[in-house]
Amino acid sequence: MKSTIYEMSRCISHVACAMSGGVDSAVAALILKSQGYKLTGVFMKNWDVVDEHGECVADNDAKDAEYVCDKLGIPFQQVNFVKEYWHNVFSYLINEYQTGYTPNPDILCNKHIKFDHFLHHALHTIGADTLATGHYARIQEDDSTKERRVKLMKPVDTWKDQTFFLSQVRQEALQKVIFPIGDLTKNVVKDIALQAGLEKIVKKKESMGICFIGQRNFHQFIQQNK
Repeated sequence: MKSTIYEMSRCISHVACAMSGGVDSAVAALILKSQGYKLTGVFMKNWDVVDEHGECVADNDAKDAEYVCDKLGIPFQQVNFVKEYWHNVFSYLINEYQTGYTPNPDILCNKHIKFDHFLHHALHTIGADTLATGHYARIQEDDSTKERRVKLMKPVDTWKDQTFFLSQVRQEALQKVIFPIGDLTKNVVKDIALQAGLEKIVKKKESMGICFIGQRNFHQFIQQNK
């Protein structure tokens, strides 16, 4: 459990926890609260366009994120990175698809938005010591070098492994983040949420679409946003 030892050994008192409205981030926050950290739950809005059903996925997720924070008794904030997402992720995605390349939007989002703009907001605007997310991954101190470095490690639940989507996150950013559920399986995460009275979140359909945009008719969506 070196990843956990590494996280606990850092001088951390205030944690900004990225709240997606899903069960993974909810349990990440729950774990940190049980460990006595000062917590601020933060929902990051990166998309504000309605889907094919006339719903804005981001607004629905924000309501669920606020519901979780209310249940846990922690403050809730929202931050808007719609412009940054459009310029750094979505426009690049469309341009690359038009030339025949297929970049992964989740990798781009993690690299440019969540662990760059959002991390900076957490540390310098909110004043947190670190950023926590509900990713299935672990951080471990790198003993192979004299420099202070960390390694991105696979989670206990290899079926939910998200390290591929975190593969381009900068070393400086990895040193400032923690992944509280990296040592847990998805089933355990769901059980913890149920015990905390978060049945509504556990029953929520898991997001499988484009990062922050949701599940759509992909071909039609790309054509509409050229």
